[in-house]
Amino acid sequence: MATQTTNLHDTAIDTRARLMARIDAFLSTLGQSVNAYMHRKSRMDEIEALNALSDVELAKIGITRDDIPRHVFRDMFYI
Repeated sequence: MATQTTNLHDTAIDTRARLMARIDAFLSTLGQSVNAYMHRKSRMDEIEALNALSDVELAKIGITRDDIPRHVFRDMFYI
């Protein structure tokens, strides 16, 4: 007597799950990229604003022109 086992697998559900996982991963990556861009853009705006100040105005807030990047990114690099 022979025994046969058949595994019926619904490939449509499996394919849909894989597709949804790929779409989710894509949208997650896209959201992280947009967030990083907006964060960088806001810091670049701050750098441009500080560069527009005179050396006297920068001295009043306690930084020099060379210190602008360090001042703007101080929370990231702990310098």
